[in-house]
Amino acid sequence: MKFNIALLAGDGIGPEVIEQAVKVSDAVAKKFGHEITWKPALTGAAAIDAVGEPYPDETHDVCTSSDAVLFGAIGHPRFDNDPSAKVRPEQGLLKMRKKLGLFANVRPTFTFPSLIDKSPLKKERIEGTDLVFLRELTGGIYFGDKGRRDGGETAFDNCEYTRDEVKRLAKKGFELAMTRSKKLCCVDKANVLETSRLWRETVQAMEKDYPEVTVSYEFVDAVAMRLVQWPNSYDVLITENLFGDILTDEASVISGSMGLMPSASMGADIALFEPIHGSYPQATGKNIANPMATVLSAAMMFEMAFNLPDEGKAIRDAVNKALAEGIVTEDLADGGPSYGTKEVGDWLAANI
Repeated sequence: MKFNIALLAGDGIGPEVIEQAVKVSDAVAKKFGHEITWKPALTGAAAIDAVGEPYPDETHDVCTSSDAVLFGAIGHPRFDNDPSAKVRPEQGLLKMRKKLGLFANVRPTFTFPSLIDKSPLKKERIEGTDLVFLRELTGGIYFGDKGRRDGGETAFDNCEYTRDEVKRLAKKGFELAMTRSKKLCCVDKANVLETSRLWRETVQAMEKDYPEVTVSYEFVDAVAMRLVQWPNSYDVLITENLFGDILTDEASVISGSMGLMPSASMGADIALFEPIHGSYPQATGKNIANPMATVLSAAMMFEMAFNLPDEGKAIRDAVNKALAEGIVTEDLADGGPSYGTKEVGDWLAANI
């Protein structure tokens, strides 16, 4: 098969970890007889520096003409430290999600047997954890009206959802639950927020269409607590944009490192795959960033965008073998030998 893949390296460690995912993807393509054409494009601070816009029209055209998007990271300290900046890298991320219609963020959290003791949580609490968050990605408070009044002394951010936005995200949650343990948890704050009451009543109305799925409804604060108490009690969770942003980062540390978790953002016509970590500017250019989350995002790309589970499994098997044999970057070395970002990527590609 032949694939055109948009390659958005972005900022910070983005280009370094993307380079390793390309190596691994090319190795898989060679092993299984596929052909990949990579289509690089600018985004984030790199795009602002080049053209003054964090998600240029040229980049959007590259994405829409591709079969999938592989994305690194966005963000730079000079923007983080300047509250008055009118153009920010993160604006490009929101614009990209909106223009590409990437409404469903798929964030798995699972444990690695060889790293179970590296988690900040007790082994007996996290063994067997294998859950997936579906976070609504193009609505809610991040996209609502925002501004200042009273001479700048009062600020507001409006959270809005339509029933259709909730239904399309919930539909993916029900469908995913049917392929797993048939358990679905709707995370909201329906005791306080009107948008959450819309979420809850919409999902309740959909239950009849999926009679085999057992649905629970939990408040976001209770889920935040249970994620560190009994994360393996969850399977598929659906939630709105802000809640999902916070809860998925909380869940990501269960595995022992944010550098290990992949993600996908799904739209009607295209999907984007990216590691969950940020641009980690302190590590830029030092060859120490963990590339495995980006590599595992490439595995999700083969599985979800191209329906090639064997190719995805080949990548996952290589990652698990590397972890078991200690072919890891310094964040996972625990005082033992460590390898550079490029060396880990080379090892994974060679193993495949």
